[in-house]
This record gives sequence, C-alpha cells and structure tokens, in this order.
Amino acid sequence: MVEKKRVVVVGGGISGLTSAYYLQKEAREQGYPLDVQLLESSDHLGGKIDTVQKDGFTIERGPDSFLARKESAGRLAREVGLGDELVPNGTGQSYILVNGKLHKMPSGSFMGIPTRVRPFLFSGLFSPVGKTRAALDLVKSKKTVEGDQSLGLFFRRRLGNEVVENLIEPLLSGIYAGDIDRLSLQSTFPNFYELEQEYGSLIKGLRQTYPMKKPKKGEKKPSMFRTLRNGLGSLVEAIEERLEPGTVQTGVKVDHIEKKANGYHLLLSDGTVKEAEAVILAAPHYAVQRMLSQYDFLEPFKETNATSVANVAMAFDASAIKKDIDGTGFVVSRNSDFRITACTWTHKKWPHSTPEGRVLLRCYVGKPSDQEVVQKTDEEIEEIVLKDLNKTMNITAKPEFSIVTRWYDAMPQYTVGHKQRVNEITEQMEKDLPGVYLAGGSYRGIGLPDCIDQGEAAVQNVIDYLYQ
Repeated sequence: MVEKKRVVVVGGGISGLTSAYYLQKEAREQGYPLDVQLLESSDHLGGKIDTVQKDGFTIERGPDSFLARKESAGRLAREVGLGDELVPNGTGQSYILVNGKLHKMPSGSFMGIPTRVRPFLFSGLFSPVGKTRAALDLVKSKKTVEGDQSLGLFFRRRLGNEVVENLIEPLLSGIYAGDIDRLSLQSTFPNFYELEQEYGSLIKGLRQTYPMKKPKKGEKKPSMFRTLRNGLGSLVEAIEERLEPGTVQTGVKVDHIEKKANGYHLLLSDGTVKEAEAVILAAPHYAVQRMLSQYDFLEPFKETNATSVANVAMAFDASAIKKDIDGTGFVVSRNSDFRITACTWTHKKWPHSTPEGRVLLRCYVGKPSDQEVVQKTDEEIEEIVLKDLNKTMNITAKPEFSIVTRWYDAMPQYTVGHKQRVNEITEQMEKDLPGVYLAGGSYRGIGLPDCIDQGEAAVQNVIDYLYQ
C-alpha cells in the first residue's frame, strides 16, 4: 500500500476551506495518495464569513457578497451544490454622502471613474472646477512610474482632489478600510496603471475595455454582486460537509513550525505535533510570522498593519423609516463629520434577507483615523450609528434588535510596496521552506474570490511539489 503524503492546512477561513476541498478533490480524481488535515484556532470555520438567522432575517456579520465577474466564488458554490441558491443584488443604485447630503453615484462610473460625460457633468458631487479638473484626464500625458505608488497619488494626478475625496476614496476605503494615500496601487488596482500606460487616459481606457451600456428606460442596472439565499455561511457549511470525515480540527492553534529532514513538524497548542510533507498557511500575516519566527525574511509581516472595523445590523419595522430611499446604501466621504463609513440598506440590496414589512440596515465604523470607536460598547456604537442615520434618513425609532460585530486587526493594509514584499517573501520561502505556501486576505487580494483563487493556487503548488 502506498503511504499517503500528509498536507496540513493552517486556517479555516475561506482560503483554507478552499484549499482542503480542492486538495481532496484532486486526490480523488487524479488518484493522489493524500492525507489532508485542516487546523483552525477558533471554534468557528469560515473566518470573516459569519451568518446569523434571527426572527426571519438573514444577517451577515462579515462580507455579504462577492463580485460576479470574479468567477471562482460562484464556481465553488456550484461545486458544493449551491448553484440554485445564488442570487443577484436587488437594486443597483448606490449613493455617496457628501456635505451632509446623499448624492446618486453617477451612472457610467467604474470604481468612481467616469466613463460617460453627461451623468458626471450633472452630478452635484463636484464643483465646476472639480469637473474641469477631472476632464483633464482625457488630455493629461501619462506618467511612467518605476515600482509602486499610492492609490491617492495616482488618482489625484489623473482626476484631481475633488473626484478623489468625494467619490473614489469613499468607495475604495469601503473595500480596504484604509487610507488611500498609503494604499498600494500595484496591490489593489494595477489595471488602472496599465490603462493609463496603454491609452494615456483612465477615462479613454475604461471606455475601451469596460464599455458600459446605458440602461434603457425602465431597465434595471445589471447586478454586479452575488450572494447565497441562506447567507454566505451556507457556503462554509456545504464545503465542510464535503470534506472527508476527520479532516477538520478546531480550537487548536499552531504555536510553531519546524523544518525537518522529511518535511515539517507543527507544534500545536494542545501539546501535540502534526507532521506534514507540505503546509498551506491560510492564516493572517502576523500569525504566519509568529509560527515561523525563526526566519528573518518574514519580519516585514511583523510590521504590516491591519485595521479594526465594526458593524451594527439593525432591524426596524418599515414604519420607522420616514425617508425611504431606493438603493443599496451609501458610503461616506472622508470630509464628512459622520463617524459611520457606510450604510447598507440590506432589505433593498438583498430583499430575500428581510421579512415583508421590515427593514434591515447595516452600518460600519472604524476609519483608520477613528480606530477607538471599535472599542466602544455595543450600546455606544448603536447610539453613534443612530445619530448619523437620523441626519440622513430621519430615523428616530430604536431598532427592534441590533447585532454588533467587531473585527480586530481584520483588514490587512496593502501599503505601497506590498506586492514586492510578498513576492520577495514568497521567493525566499521557495528556497528555505519548500512545500510551504501562503493563501489568504493578507497577501494577494481580500475579496472572497481573491481568497478562493489563492487557495486554488496553493493547491496546485502543493500538487506540483509533491507529485511532479
């Protein structure tokens, strides 16, 4: 009998679950003798994916959806039998809060960059000077930059401060919970730099590569996002059900990893040791540095910041909303004195999540400059959120119930040079730690599809290492 090769996946978030699932699938289909173990330090699989069912509501404490154009998440859902559960977002209109007023996101914009002139010209988001400055992108010469640059610097140069402050920054900060004047262009949106280099203009480049058809009258804007009818937690459950019995071990932390002659020893918090020929580290960067603290080349991970965020989901009777707005929600400009950074009108964005006649709102706090708000009590966070909501939606009633969620050090900051640092660490790992691979939100993308992609790539690396 052929002895099985042992692979340990460290971390039970979506990257780790993806890794374990596809490793076992490859082993079955290709006849590889593999023993796959997944270790999770908490008692909860799924990482930031956490769905709560309460009083007929489906409430996400972490991410609520994924981009449909990034195909790996939808493909994984179909693989584990959830294809019929995939649903698009309800309404496509979103808003931006600037100077205390909600403005519609200009139609024909892509990540805040205009592709159609008319909606942009008639938007109240910008002054005439701001609109003129943004239009200079069409004639402003490209700038070739060696290495990396910040998102803020790049977009200010192309489109000016107003478009950045009132449109691009609120959108991108909502994704990365970071300061765009420190975030890396090459690690977040390298395609924008490529568009500038190829077309000499972001607007021209987007028109060529992302042509947006104007919706016909009465026609709904195409849905960009997908979720699962019973919440993203159902994806975690479906993957776990399809893993071989005995694969998952929760409530145990990897304290240290040592390289041995025939592989690796993983020293666990319960005093036991796991042996493995290959390891997938689907864990945050700071945990990886701690587990492999004897390797100096991982020191940059020790210095990589991660911000903390909190959100509060609040349920109301529909009568409590005096100023109902048709849309998915709004993001808040950094010039605002609001403490919330965004609000999702979940009952509009995901109608299946909310019983008839009820309203579900989800608001977020935790700007990079306002990290202390995350430490406040549930009652204090709810009060802060309701105060801001009253200004925009005239909500004076207390919610029927609320659920506050805090994610500490949960948003890794891809600061300038991040891609190069990760590449250098990966190259050094190939030399010093062959058979050990990284996957997850700390490295090459934080969205669900990005994390799934990294899990799939790690699986291919393991297969190539063990069997090629």
